[in-house]
Amino acid sequence: MYEGKTIGAVIPAYNEEKFIGEVIETLPEFVDRAYVIDDGSSDDTWNAICRAAERVNEGWEAPAPRADGGDGYDRRVVPIQHEVNRGVGGAIKTGYQHALTDHVDVTTVISGDGQTEPDIVERIIRPVALDDADYSKGNRLRGRARQDMPMFRQVGNFVLSLLTKIASGYWKLMDPQNGSTAISYAALDEVDLDELYEDYGFANDLLVRLNVHGMVVADVSRRAVYKDEVSHIKYKEFIPKASALLLRDFLWRLRAKYLVKDFHPLPFFYYFGAAAAALGAGSAAKKLFKHEDSVPSVLLFFVGWLFMLFAMVFDLNENDDLQVIVHDPHEFD
Repeated sequence: MYEGKTIGAVIPAYNEEKFIGEVIETLPEFVDRAYVIDDGSSDDTWNAICRAAERVNEGWEAPAPRADGGDGYDRRVVPIQHEVNRGVGGAIKTGYQHALTDHVDVTTVISGDGQTEPDIVERIIRPVALDDADYSKGNRLRGRARQDMPMFRQVGNFVLSLLTKIASGYWKLMDPQNGSTAISYAALDEVDLDELYEDYGFANDLLVRLNVHGMVVADVSRRAVYKDEVSHIKYKEFIPKASALLLRDFLWRLRAKYLVKDFHPLPFFYYFGAAAAALGAGSAAKKLFKHEDSVPSVLLFFVGWLFMLFAMVFDLNENDDLQVIVHDPHEFD
């Protein structure tokens, strides 16, 4: 337990036979229950999970029944196997569903490749355990933490951060692909898990849905940890899929949050701005090609962008109280 809250850990693993055993055997002491999901691995990951789980469970003493009358847990590590690979989002969803069934107070996600060290886990769960946030996520891009991240990852992450800010409404958050997260039972129960995206855009999709439900999200600075793990992301496929996902989520958020749950004119600023900018750009290009006066078209293009900027400012103000920044500038000294 941590700060009086039961802590669950979801550990997705795909072809991680080299790392997963150590991850399981070095779980932080405050983790009461770990759901380790073999996501259809083609190597010996499943057997490595089972062996490590057996060792940990044998040496584990089950805690007394909870003070609130809830049941204790019969084992600390729960191995779960997907027959086919569903993607990291699918693996996390499976873990989340088990955590909901077990009524875990705070559920964190720990990487199966050893990138989430125990002190990082504590830093991530703390805002949720203290009820300062409904969801928290790591951020390797704030301050000196990003120095350990390869440059190509920094560039890609900054681009995805910008797109996710616009799509999700959490304008102060960065590093949306960071897998170090924690979520409260209440937030987990509120989100429709079955509807969540199951591939590497899972974290982005979840942020959008949390925003629509008015959940407070903490952005927690953490150091980057890289060993000799192999990334399973295929960037040529991921970037187009992630862009399409974020566009779909953005349009859904505008409708669900500002037109269905409540009313705000913000979406119409976006709609008019996008239409005017697109019409102005198309008209300007056509007139330039014909050597005609393009000034009115250019003005329409800039008016469109002005409306979209107004919409962004409105959106930022509407969501300002849903963001918590946890950053110690001296943390990585």
